[in-house]
Amino acid sequence: MDNLKKVHFIPPKPQKRDKRVGIYCRVSTKSLEQLQSLAAQVSHLTKITAATPQWLLADVYIDISSSKTGSSRKEFNRMLDDCTSHKLDIIFTKSISRFGRDTVETMEALSKLKSAGVRVIFEQEELDTANTDSDLMISIIESFAQAENESRSENIKWGIKQGAASGTSKLYDRKCYGYKHNEDGKLIIDEETAENVKIIFDLYLRGQSVLGIIKELEKRKIPSPTGKEKWCKRTIDVMLSNEKYTGDVRLLKTGKSKVHYLATDNNPAIISKEVFEAVQVEKARRSNVMKDENGSQRKNQKYSSKSR
Repeated sequence: MDNLKKVHFIPPKPQKRDKRVGIYCRVSTKSLEQLQSLAAQVSHLTKITAATPQWLLADVYIDISSSKTGSSRKEFNRMLDDCTSHKLDIIFTKSISRFGRDTVETMEALSKLKSAGVRVIFEQEELDTANTDSDLMISIIESFAQAENESRSENIKWGIKQGAASGTSKLYDRKCYGYKHNEDGKLIIDEETAENVKIIFDLYLRGQSVLGIIKELEKRKIPSPTGKEKWCKRTIDVMLSNEKYTGDVRLLKTGKSKVHYLATDNNPAIISKEVFEAVQVEKARRSNVMKDENGSQRKNQKYSSKSR
């Protein structure tokens, strides 16, 4: 019994947490959904950091900013400053899209961090700049940025279409000459400029050309929608074709599908539907393009009010 050796268990020394980690998170709005997403990002990345040997959470950087150029990213810039001051060894972030707003900004930041000897780890894409070739990293980031932009574009188009279909789109109440917004953002008639709209439609139906209307408006010292003395020909053309003056609004009229949404009685009318239709018929008659059996060909003469 005296020959038995005494054995003592010596636990391994815990690894020293000497890799200082900075967590970066960003959301684009202050909506409840986005703020919940932000909290989830921070919580998730913090747990991973705590569970990783040698990692020590040094700071958390949070930005709430849009993707628009020039929007504030104070925390992102503070993080870069801390890296160049050698206060961090690793940047841990959710994804490429949350880190940079575009490819150029992302690559510039990564280049700066590489020079400072700081690793960047993108959790979602499972990318680590310490283990990825520079050229490959550029290619990967560009492909993710393109996919992100395409997805964002499709989401925007879908949102516009849904708003148009449900009647909730703000485009229905987009202001034009002759109207103004009330306190609720709805269109109401601006009595002063609405009279000028009526004058323009009336002059056209009385035989005046667009250039003739412009001369008459300038003669009456009626300023343009932008407040200038000189009216633009295109402004008059657009006004004479704007169905909103009848109280109706069409959205999404262009595109291959030719699908559009019509909101009748969307706003108070300045011009009757009968007057508006009469103007459209007259515009077609005056057009210097005619169609025949062989297709379209231009007429030799343009409309002139002098010929009437």
